[in-house]
Amino acid sequence: MKEEKKPILQHLQELRRVLLISICAVLVCFVLIFYFFSESLMDFITAPITNQGIQVIYTGIAEAFTTQLKVSLLVGGVAAFPIIAWQIWSFIKPALYPKERRAFGYLFILAVFLFILGVVFAYFVVYGLAVSFFLITGEGIAVPMLSISKYTSFLMGFLWPFGLMFQLPVVIYILARVGLVNHAKLSKARRYIILVVFIVAAILTPPDVLSQLLLAAPMLLLYEIGVFIARFVKPNEERHKILENKTDR
Repeated sequence: MKEEKKPILQHLQELRRVLLISICAVLVCFVLIFYFFSESLMDFITAPITNQGIQVIYTGIAEAFTTQLKVSLLVGGVAAFPIIAWQIWSFIKPALYPKERRAFGYLFILAVFLFILGVVFAYFVVYGLAVSFFLITGEGIAVPMLSISKYTSFLMGFLWPFGLMFQLPVVIYILARVGLVNHAKLSKARRYIILVVFIVAAILTPPDVLSQLLLAAPMLLLYEIGVFIARFVKPNEERHKILENKTDR
């Protein structure tokens, strides 16, 4: 059974508390990381180009400092994620049925793991190849003088899509659970999914076949894992009826 319904004002107060605690956690982690680990972080994220003998520069007086702030804030958010996750869980837990609470906990842990796996895979496997490709194509045309802020923005924009794409099995499970998809539908859509995957890979990676395959291959594997999972997922009839009623309206 779900917990008793609370007044809307009490929900808003609880949401405010969740936001305040989450923001404070991020700020505390940000300050600690900026003062103790910012230099190490900058060395780590610039390693793919500095290892190739290319020096990173800054063209604005405050560019290096502001870039350190941005990186420290981003990593601070990651470091504070367990606290944020716990606050979110405490807020939505009363709205879930007992069985759903356990399933949601497992899904949440899996989603975090897959996101981290996607980012790690992108950084250690694909990103180095992408950097080498761009540097090779620029040889004889111009001397590489990479701005630290633009380089960092490019890196973050490269890693995030991989982390999000690795959520595919979780998304498929949720859609199958609410009855929007099933194993048969996913199997029939396979040929279209393959086409979409390679289009997405071509957009997100440099224009070389190797980088595209390095993104497309895990995406297709994750899709097949999602299809396999959907075979054993039984739709939640109550949630499915609610969704159908909303759709009919």
